[in-house]
Amino acid sequence: MSISMFDILGPITVGPSSSHTAGAVRLGLACRTILGEEVKRAKITFYGSFADTYRGHGTDKAVIGGLLGFNTDNVKVRESLQLAQFRGMEYEFFTAEESRYHPNTLRIEAWGKSNHISLRGASIGGGQIRIEELNGFPMEARCLMDTILVVHKDSPGVLANIAMTLNSAGYNIGNLRLARTKREGDVITVIENDMRVDDGTIQALTEVQDVLKVISMPRF
Repeated sequence: MSISMFDILGPITVGPSSSHTAGAVRLGLACRTILGEEVKRAKITFYGSFADTYRGHGTDKAVIGGLLGFNTDNVKVRESLQLAQFRGMEYEFFTAEESRYHPNTLRIEAWGKSNHISLRGASIGGGQIRIEELNGFPMEARCLMDTILVVHKDSPGVLANIAMTLNSAGYNIGNLRLARTKREGDVITVIENDMRVDDGTIQALTEVQDVLKVISMPRF
């Protein structure tokens, strides 16, 4: 297995630790991207090491910075709590214990004007993240590649039609994972691609029979 300098050093970031700041920024940014609109209210619960140190290490500022749309190297992350209040975004922080989770885990419940999502994810080192649950669906997405989330019905042929649509547009699927809570219910398919999927192909995916929603997530 090859190891890059990014894995060792992590990204350029604001704060003392890439695990506690860069990872938290990316989880907040992922949540905002999936929500698809400005965050009006957020409830953040920290677990494990995050719960013990989130104030001292600036994890609270980091996740709010991500929810505001800031990247890891944006100096405004330092002032994100005040900026959120200025923009009218309400937020609350909580801590909880859960031994099954990665030590650097948080859960974000976010509300926009029209949508609400619940996301649980972990900062797994070097600023890298792993989204582990979305709206009750267990899943895995790391956002190291350009990623699309396709919400669809659990019906025959829909996955083949999704793959065919991407293939016809010239995209190579790097990884594909399915998340579902029950048979014949809704499914979230996580598709990682070698390059960003263009808007036209995203629109074509939304027109596939039994596809309910498509979310494009650039690599963070």
